Amino acid sequence: MQNEDAPIDNRPRWPYPTKVIVSLLLLALVVYLLARFSVVIPPFILAVILAFILNPIVNFFEKRLHLHRILAILLSYVLLLIIMATVPAVLIPILGSQFSEFNVDFNLIIDNLRGILGREYMIAGFKVDTSAIFEQVVSALQGLIEPVVGQTLELAVSIISSIVWVIFILVVAFYLIRDGAKLRQWLEDHIPPSYQPDFICLRERINEIWAAFFRGQMLLALVVATIFTIIGVILGLPFAIAMGVLAGLLEFLPSIGHGIWLFIASLVALFLGSTWIPIPNWAFMLIIIGLHIFFQQFDLNYLIPRIIGRSVHLPPLVVILGIVTGAVLAGVMGIPLAAPTIASARVISRYIFANLFDMPPFPENVAQPLPPPNARWWKRSTTTKE
Repeated sequence: MQNEDAPIDNRPRWPYPTKVIVSLLLLALVVYLLARFSVVIPPFILAVILAFILNPIVNFFEKRLHLHRILAILLSYVLLLIIMATVPAVLIPILGSQFSEFNVDFNLIIDNLRGILGREYMIAGFKVDTSAIFEQVVSALQGLIEPVVGQTLELAVSIISSIVWVIFILVVAFYLIRDGAKLRQWLEDHIPPSYQPDFICLRERINEIWAAFFRGQMLLALVVATIFTIIGVILGLPFAIAMGVLAGLLEFLPSIGHGIWLFIASLVALFLGSTWIPIPNWAFMLIIIGLHIFFQQFDLNYLIPRIIGRSVHLPPLVVILGIVTGAVLAGVMGIPLAAPTIASARVISRYIFANLFDMPPFPENVAQPLPPPNARWWKRSTTTKE
């Protein structure tokens, strides 16, 4: 007999072709929106990553200190700002105390060049007026500086734009952390009840991948800082410990971080030289540059594939190919995010493959019962036989 308590759904069903057409139209709309608003995607990804990192800290403050979630988020933001302000405040004065002496060195170099070049020389019976050459060099340098000065307005606009994007990232991350549970529940409510166990398994596995990735990134930064500190002490690089810590922090900015560290280290090596190796400063700078180029290849081809790849259970070759592909497709951001993205795609592709061939996507979870029915979904009327 028919169950009188079950809701009766007499709505007409969409035919299969209609469902396919609507799905393709929605997919085309999503692709169009991603292409149209592609400029928002990198900041949004950074906001998601920031929310993922700060969420455990916010949960800790909320539970241990019994704070309202908004206050816990603001406290975590304050802690983040303190860390971001403390690191430069410690490193910049150490390096700046020596950089302040560079102006004197530059003035001495210019005076020496003026004294050497500001006269005439006889070379093989020909008179060479080097003062004219010096003036041409100065004019060329001025010609290079003037366009930079002329682009001050453009630089100011870029700085303002960067500030706006930083505010955007912080605001989006704030709402993602505050409403993360509601967003997750909203998404689960729109998953068909029979697929909710699969959705929960996929979500947990992808969360584990990204959590392991960030732990691996922290380990990578520690290893890089240790290596740079030891090499700096051995070679006599001034401020070896500070430069090692800086290298570890800049490991979170692949490619760009390496370039920043190499620029600072080259200036330190050129103007200060080694603390104990008796070689010219320019030769010491070339040694630093050569070792850093070697380490950069070692970092990309060995450390990252093994530390990050092992944390997300990927072979080193796959990580290397992912880094190259990520750099081509997404630029600098694609390099550090290549490994967890590939690992997440592997989980999703395995799930799709298993469903295409009617295999259990999660064999270890087959025996688990389904969750209670979702009230948001229509249920067809059920009949029972006596």
